[in-house]
Formats: sequence, C-alpha cells, structure tokens
Amino acid sequence: MKPIVIPQTYNYIATFLSLTCNLRCSYCINYFEEGNFNKKQISGKEWVEGLNRVVPREDLPLSLQGGEPSLHKDFISILNHIKPQLNVDILTNLQFDEDEFIRKVDPNRIKRKSPYASIRVSYHPATMKLEPLVKKVLTLQRNGFSVGIWGVMHPAQEAEILRAKEYCTASGIDFRTKEFLGEHNGKRYGTYRYEGACDKKFAKKVLCKTTELIIGSSGDVYRCHSDLYENRKPIGNILDEDFEIEDTFRECNVFGHCNPCDVKVKTNRFQEFGHTSVEIIF
Repeated sequence: MKPIVIPQTYNYIATFLSLTCNLRCSYCINYFEEGNFNKKQISGKEWVEGLNRVVPREDLPLSLQGGEPSLHKDFISILNHIKPQLNVDILTNLQFDEDEFIRKVDPNRIKRKSPYASIRVSYHPATMKLEPLVKKVLTLQRNGFSVGIWGVMHPAQEAEILRAKEYCTASGIDFRTKEFLGEHNGKRYGTYRYEGACDKKFAKKVLCKTTELIIGSSGDVYRCHSDLYENRKPIGNILDEDFEIEDTFRECNVFGHCNPCDVKVKTNRFQEFGHTSVEIIF
C-alpha cells in the first residue's frame, strides 16, 4: 500500500484503538453532543498494517487512545508490532493489568525525548480512586516506563484535583492539570479560538483545515473530532491502499457544533501554548 506521508503542518496523530470505555464520566468530551460514534473495531493485524504505512517523523508520535485503548483485545500486540521507527505514546485510564503490561512490553518502546510523559494517565475522581492509581504508576515507573498523570479541572472537582496533584508530586509523579471543556450548571468552560463554535445553537457553512490525523476504531479517517464522535462521513480509511492525506481546506456545514478538542486554544506537541487543531475560514 502507498506510504502515508504526514504533512509538516500536522501536530498530532490520534489513533482511537477503541471508542468503548470501562468508565463513564459525566463530562466525557466524547459525548459533548450526541456521541453517536461507530464502535466497530478493526483487528490488531489491520491496525499494524495501516499504521506501519506512516512515514516516520521524529517529532511526531502516534498516540494510542480511545475511549480506552487497552480495551482492544490486541492492544499489546499492536503496540509491539508497530514498526520501531514510529514513536508511540499512550493515553489511558490505566485500569488494565500493569503486571502483564510490564512482562510483555519493553519500556523503551514507549519512551522518547519530549516535555511530557509517554504514557499519559487520566485521573477522574468521580469514577477512580487515587491511591491504587498512584501505586500502579509507581510500579510502572520502577520498571522503566515514562508515566505521568493528568487531571481535568472540572468546577466540581477542582479541590480534589489539586489535592491529587500535591499527593502525586510528593510521590515523585508528574501530575498536570487540563482545562475543563464543556458545560456545567449552565455555564460553558474552555478557551476557544472561534466564537460560537461549540454553542450547538446553529449550523454554519465554513472552510476548515486540520493539523491532526484522526483515525477511528474502524480505521476510518475523519476531518475532526466532531466528525468522529458524531459518526459523520469519513474522508478515507488507513486500509485503503490509495489513501493519502490532503493538506487542504474542506467544506463543513456544521460549524457551531464543533467539538471543543478541535477549537480550543492549547499547547502543541512541544508544550508551546497558542495552538488550535483546526483553522477555519468563514
């Protein structure tokens, strides 16, 4: 199959191995609107075949995520068979068996030079307990894995997130906070580039260009997170032998129903603030 060349303008490769999750947080960004996504999963062999088409770039890792990526039955096999020239990191809630993971995965497979940990663990106070999570992270660290914890600053959980940060820092764990995106008690939270993008009150026609390769659990490629989560028509599939990335503006008829992930102002992969995943022309 034709190699997949990632444009230099791209900042992220989002690989959603599974869109199912073993937690159900009330503020999950996957369900910002309807969350009617396609839960079909391609096999581990197909994931490896598709991802190994990507032409490596030292500064751009593949991020295995979800849902919860470890719920894919071939999670460890996929991780171990992605070609070594491709950098890999993992976004996870770490509810998997860490002992099996340590036995089967070389920590150097998920370790690279970057300003943040290669395994990024989400802590959600409403659905997780901190102390067992910290124990798992410390076990992985002792076995050579690069692991950090992130907590969302949800208005109802800020005190607990800050307590967790203090606890983790004292334990030698890098704990970072993330801005809450979404609505709580009738108020919208988040810093967004485009006014009205997430209001869900209108649908406007625009031109939009992404800086991310977004691959759903079926191997389909989407223009943005909103298209992925709302199960809109994909623009290709990584198993299509002729698939290639077109670094171009595309017509969109649903501006106003954007997912916060696409339009928030955030840090890029170098942890430099001011990046937004998409560029929109009105």
